[in-house]
Amino acid sequence: MPKFIIEGGHPLSGTINVGGAKNAALKIIPASLLSEQTITIKNLPKIEDIDRSLEIIADLGGQITTTADGCTINTKEITKNIISSDLANKLRASIMFVGPLLARTGTASFPHPGGCVIGAGTRPIDLFLEGFKAMGAKIEWRDHVYHLIAKKLKACEYFFTTVSVTGTESLMMTAVLAEGTSILKNCALEPEIVALAEYLNTQGARISGAGTPTIIIKGVKAIAGGEFTVMPDRIEAGTFAIVAAATNSPITINNFRAEHLESLLAVLTKVGVKFESTDNSLKIISADNLKAYGLKTHEYPGFPTDLQSPYTVLMTQAQGASLIHETIYDRRLLFTDMLTQMGANIIMCDPHRVVVSGPTPLTGHKLTSPDLRAGISMVIAGLIAEGRTEIDNIYQIDRGYENIDERLRQLGAKITRIE
Repeated sequence: MPKFIIEGGHPLSGTINVGGAKNAALKIIPASLLSEQTITIKNLPKIEDIDRSLEIIADLGGQITTTADGCTINTKEITKNIISSDLANKLRASIMFVGPLLARTGTASFPHPGGCVIGAGTRPIDLFLEGFKAMGAKIEWRDHVYHLIAKKLKACEYFFTTVSVTGTESLMMTAVLAEGTSILKNCALEPEIVALAEYLNTQGARISGAGTPTIIIKGVKAIAGGEFTVMPDRIEAGTFAIVAAATNSPITINNFRAEHLESLLAVLTKVGVKFESTDNSLKIISADNLKAYGLKTHEYPGFPTDLQSPYTVLMTQAQGASLIHETIYDRRLLFTDMLTQMGANIIMCDPHRVVVSGPTPLTGHKLTSPDLRAGISMVIAGLIAEGRTEIDNIYQIDRGYENIDERLRQLGAKITRIE
């Protein structure tokens, strides 16, 4: 299994470009099932989760042609309606194929989706199942597989008891081909949802309210194919900003949309990071004498849970104590045990809260990446640590960050991939 070897303490500088958004790409690929026509996807990130997602399309009978910066997908000839257990076990986002497959064919079967340790078998899918049922689907659980049947989906009014990005996107896509007008309430507000709705609308869907708590979908009989350019990845952009701040490095981040990361920029200002931002870039100037600042993760436009782990590493280098409150995922703070092994002063109050006291020097250590966001946080810790850090299970990092070692080397990082 490949690993990263990092020699910490080396200065970084330069420019890095943000790639296509993982969380947008993982929704537009399943959306290809809604149309019999071809969709062209551009600015598609070359990451493991995208490869697994395309494998699901191919396994269902879709035709895929790779292009220089993306692919084309045609799902006119779907040959099956069962999502493979082998593929679903590797990808939490496999649940996103269910709604479009059900809407297109009237039936869908799938196992409980997998993914990383914070996803495999632990993140409930009740919102999805309740939504499909509200649209008229009959659901059975047998032989460790969910079986859904709906000869014709009917529009519904559905209230999300928990704000869910994937739940919002899934039911929005499913309702596109349902009969009647669906009203989804307490929806997530993420910009990826807006981008997905805008694409579907250009191809014939009738969606209004995306980016607000209430989304209205007037069902249509069919939608066309088209072209979709994946937006810049705001989580990757935020990660690079924290890399620059943690290493106190002058780094310019291109394809950085400040309007998508206002919560992060506000926090960086409070902790003392000096930066300049434009409509399409962020330049970290300096991060001397960082001040501790506690935060609570929250749905968009609040502080993203996917940036909590990198931010926790940053706080190990700040003066004072900061309370980090993770409100989205129960297991996301467990990685802090590895930071304490490197010398960080972190007290876990409960599964949702830790107190980080700093600044503390970190020392290189042998680590294992438990999930995607904790994995990239281990990389950041290794960059600022003294000595050699070895990170195993970097497949988890490759799931969301394209060629991250090569891109960091271009900034001056001493990071090597060992196959």
